[in-house]
Amino acid sequence: MTQLKTTRRSALSWLGAGASVPILAACGGNEAQARSYPVSYSEAEWRRRLSAQEFRILREEGTERPYSSPLNDESRRGTFVCAGCGNELYSSRHKYESGTGWPSFWQPISSGAVGYATDNKLIYPRREVHCADCGGHLGHVFNDGPQPTGKRHCINGVAMDFRSA
Repeated sequence: MTQLKTTRRSALSWLGAGASVPILAACGGNEAQARSYPVSYSEAEWRRRLSAQEFRILREEGTERPYSSPLNDESRRGTFVCAGCGNELYSSRHKYESGTGWPSFWQPISSGAVGYATDNKLIYPRREVHCADCGGHLGHVFNDGPQPTGKRHCINGVAMDFRSA
């Protein structure tokens, strides 16, 4: 029977290989950004149209700090639209207080309002939600929401504008 000899070099090699898995999984781009959308602009045009914070969230898939968006406390009747293109995304009727610090909804305004992709930026895959018209990153969907869907669309407030009814 052969005996494995563990050396410092082999231990460090295995440690390095294991640490690189999440990084490599995040490579390859995002499915949402790879598609073409009805509303499409060059990067320079998006930068001109959006604030710096909107660009970071919508086009670079950033995340705003929790409890930083005024839309988290928005309780009027109306519609939440994409800050990038104006597409109707969520109804105030589907909004609820999740306690997470981001505006949360249990479903989009219609089945074609948003699209989904797999986000592998963390150690585990998450379900990213993006605007179906411009591909702008909105946030993520989790399976801990209220009935009837059991979903929590956890959305960056910067990614949306609110239109009161």
